Amino acid sequence: MRKIILFIAMSLDGYIADSNGGVAWLNGHGDDETIDTYTEFTKDIDTVLMGWNTYHQIVTELSPKEWVYHEFTTYVLTHKEYNSSKQIRFTSENPVVLSERLKKEAGKDIWICGGANLIQQLVSKNVIDKYYISVIPTLLGNGIRLFSNMENEIKLKLYNTQTYNGIIDLIYMRR
Repeated sequence: MRKIILFIAMSLDGYIADSNGGVAWLNGHGDDETIDTYTEFTKDIDTVLMGWNTYHQIVTELSPKEWVYHEFTTYVLTHKEYNSSKQIRFTSENPVVLSERLKKEAGKDIWICGGANLIQQLVSKNVIDKYYISVIPTLLGNGIRLFSNMENEIKLKLYNTQTYNGIIDLIYMRR
């Protein structure tokens, strides 16, 4: 069965974006030591779930000339009406129901790309199987929190860690 995987970066103090939604701070401390974790991660992915704000930031700011997730089927969760394509599907389906439905279909794993609202809905219902979190060596002080106002404790098991360029990758599995 497919896995639901959160693959995301956060600041050391737990934010996925600054107070303006910016992500320019997403880098290490300048060493030449880098590891291409993205390419390795995406080998086992064929589906991406993201919220409207994440989608909008990608197409207007981060990569306005090219859709960077062209090799995946992307579901954008929104209440707005947009025409879907084969590659990008806009939906107002409940994200928990959508992720559980997709998990039962044939295919590779499913990447939860962002944003915070989507992630928090999935975390609150404990549907994320694997947490792959890159901790960036910066303290933002405020912004958009990755985990916020959780009602229930979720127990995880440490699966792997790695460090490079001041970044720590923490990989946890749901227990």
